[in-house]
Amino acid sequence: MAYITLNNEFPGIRGLMAYRPECAQPLNELAEVLLCADGTLSRGERELIATYVSYLNDCYFCQQAHGGIAQYLLSCDTEFIDRVKSDFQHTDLSGKMKALLSIAASVQQSGKAVTQEQVDAAVSAGAVEREIHDTVLIAAAFCMFNRYVDGLGTWAPQDRNFYIQRGKQRAHEGYANYNPAH
Repeated sequence: MAYITLNNEFPGIRGLMAYRPECAQPLNELAEVLLCADGTLSRGERELIATYVSYLNDCYFCQQAHGGIAQYLLSCDTEFIDRVKSDFQHTDLSGKMKALLSIAASVQQSGKAVTQEQVDAAVSAGAVEREIHDTVLIAAAFCMFNRYVDGLGTWAPQDRNFYIQRGKQRAHEGYANYNPAH
């Protein structure tokens, strides 16, 4: 049960967006730009960054929701997503993605935790500056989203299949016209 009266039964950020639709629009527009707009990182890779940061922040709703989307977009299974969250260095992700997840983990701790060495390693692994920029911004934004969801004590379905089913739908619909009631 949320810490405030939301007057709806939607889980996670969906309940908060239904409570304050005027906040939902700009937050969804930000998510659309970060996770769906054209870029050199695939949508699945960007969702994976969001999933990993949400895992580091211990935000169950966000890590499962974005993990379900990443799973669909990357054509992988739940076990792979779990391995990335627990130890991405020992997965078959590209060196570039490993370097970007390292940067994302530093952003999750503090923006000042990112080092020039991490950026240089990402560039050496093939990342372009736009990808480094977007990784930092996705990580920072998901720290905000995670704190919004957990800071108001929203509830989250515990059945992971819920998120896998919704992942395909969200992947197709994106975020720009998102209606929390659907």
